[in-house]
Amino acid sequence: MQKVGVVGGGLMGSGIAEVSARAGLDVVVVESSAAAAEAARGRMTKSLERAESKGKIDSADDVLARVRFETDLTVMADRELVIEAIVEDEEIKTQLFRDLDKIVESPDAILASNTSSIPIMKLGVVTSRPEKVIGIHFFNPVPVLKLVELVPSIVTDPAVTEQARAFVEGQLGKQAIDCQDRAGFVVNSLLIPFVLSAIRMFESGFASAEDIDRGMVLGAAHPQGPLALADLIGLDTTKAVAESLYAEFKEPLYSAPPLLNRMVDAGLLGRKTGRGFYTYS
Repeated sequence: MQKVGVVGGGLMGSGIAEVSARAGLDVVVVESSAAAAEAARGRMTKSLERAESKGKIDSADDVLARVRFETDLTVMADRELVIEAIVEDEEIKTQLFRDLDKIVESPDAILASNTSSIPIMKLGVVTSRPEKVIGIHFFNPVPVLKLVELVPSIVTDPAVTEQARAFVEGQLGKQAIDCQDRAGFVVNSLLIPFVLSAIRMFESGFASAEDIDRGMVLGAAHPQGPLALADLIGLDTTKAVAESLYAEFKEPLYSAPPLLNRMVDAGLLGRKTGRGFYTYS
């Protein structure tokens, strides 16, 4: 893979674009508006400047020179790999895959999703090339965390899975694990019930947010507590993943607590909005 496209320049999309550019690849990021594209550029610039200050890269400018930020999806026409990293909404994602199927010219190009919960088969079947559609699920913050989940659908060509593995491990230097195409994959199927349980504990008044998080950090050696983690993930994303898991498995542990629903309705989404279970400057 030399030409990579990323649709969506939020925390995940800009991170995926950054690690691809740091690997020497030609990267195009498409956002919904000029303002969003500029915000994505600023997000990546700050991340690269931090990496440069810590001696992790030689030049932030050299990496940025390999990335273009656009607003027209048709620039994806020549890409060998396109990774979708937009809002966790099945209807919006499926429409994007319909569009990409018409735009991306090479029949050998891979269309990938960074979805954290939506079954890949649902995205593949709306295209004329479901065998070329795969989940490549990164974790936040992308430049730091090594794990990537590879999620082929039941009709994904095994050769596509191996191409994705070569991209993730050989070119980006990440570590891949194989997952079945079921909502939540491996990590979120385990993580989301844990986070939801912490939200229910806080909602019931059993313990404060600080004490719940401190308990898991000091008592279970977690790097951060579940409520701080929910803020980092984004409460809207946490809710979307929970809903996808519940829709597939109908198990109560996947049901979003009322407090989570109300916070999302109020726009208290965590770090991305400055307030969630904690307040951020």
